[in-house]
Amino acid sequence: MPYEPAMVTENKPTDRLVIGSQYFLYFGVLGMYLPFFNLYCYQLGFSGLNIGILSAARSVAMVVFPLIWGILADRLSARRSIYILCSFCSALIWMQYLFTVEFGPMLAITLLYGMFYAPIISFLEAFTMDILGKEKKSYGHLRVWGSISFIVVVLVLGKVIDLYSVEIIVVLILAGSSMFALISTQIPAMRPLKRKRLSGGAKNLLNGRVLVFLFCAFLMLVSHGAYYGFFSIHLENQGYGSTFIGLTWALASAAEILVMIRSDQIFRRFSLESVLIFSFLVAALRWIILFGAQSTAVILVSQVLHAITYGTFHIASILYIDRLTPDKAKTLGQAVNNAVSYGLGLMVGFFFNGYLYELSGSNTLFMISSLIALAGGLFFWGFCLVDRRRKA
Repeated sequence: MPYEPAMVTENKPTDRLVIGSQYFLYFGVLGMYLPFFNLYCYQLGFSGLNIGILSAARSVAMVVFPLIWGILADRLSARRSIYILCSFCSALIWMQYLFTVEFGPMLAITLLYGMFYAPIISFLEAFTMDILGKEKKSYGHLRVWGSISFIVVVLVLGKVIDLYSVEIIVVLILAGSSMFALISTQIPAMRPLKRKRLSGGAKNLLNGRVLVFLFCAFLMLVSHGAYYGFFSIHLENQGYGSTFIGLTWALASAAEILVMIRSDQIFRRFSLESVLIFSFLVAALRWIILFGAQSTAVILVSQVLHAITYGTFHIASILYIDRLTPDKAKTLGQAVNNAVSYGLGLMVGFFFNGYLYELSGSNTLFMISSLIALAGGLFFWGFCLVDRRRKA
């Protein structure tokens, strides 16, 4: 049965402009946070375990609250209202980082911030799927604006931090979050279709294919915990400055742009399952390269693989969950995917790597991450083989 969204919009060109601007600002803020917030905490004197706990706390919220907000949004048909509310509240809560540098208060702010920040990206993905309609495979054409923003931010911000201080990111993230909140009010209102009898509902999220994928996606993001949590610290400990650190993050994001703009061609040629399996295997390769990397050139080459480990994996995941999710649980489907992978997966990855960093340093983190990604890929590949034979 072809997909027919439970909520529809006119699909005006301005709708795509609003969605593109939301991706631009969301990932621009992420370009400040991911490379430099943990580095900011490190320079405040926090230990690796402290940093791991802060990162894990944010991820705890990413596990719980997308599900709560997603259920409310689908049940009350209030996705847009909740999206706007969370955008404004998260910006206001972030402001509190301006007033403390102590671990305890920062942990409390992180948890509260995560409550409202957590559902934003899954809601944005659901809006995008609705607006694209039958053109879902061109998702990358909108998402690419996030990658462009990320590149610009990390390149410019790395140089600014070298000139001034990493503390500047707190104010800049507040500015970017405030702009995001203001533009969120322009997200198009979705009107319900005349109700048809829909089967399965949210219970279909518990079928075997969804559960296996979510487990494997969880492993994929656990393997990314070392990268998102400690890559910048790893480079600084090797003697690199903020400008080079920003360059490596920019290169990774630049590599994914080609995937984003060619996403429709990629997914016409290859199945979602094949793209996902390939992404797992490349992730295992990428982390093992970073484990042994001693030269600048090798580090930069490994960052190009981000096109696969994040770019193709992320797009394929969004499309795969959308394909498996019943019409009346689209928001919840994306929220569950985001909660299990970027929430629970990164939470475990951050906490585990924060603990391990204190024991063995950053190199060991990437070796273990490689094994975790490989395990996820082999498990998903094995399930796909069994599933294919059962259908034959």
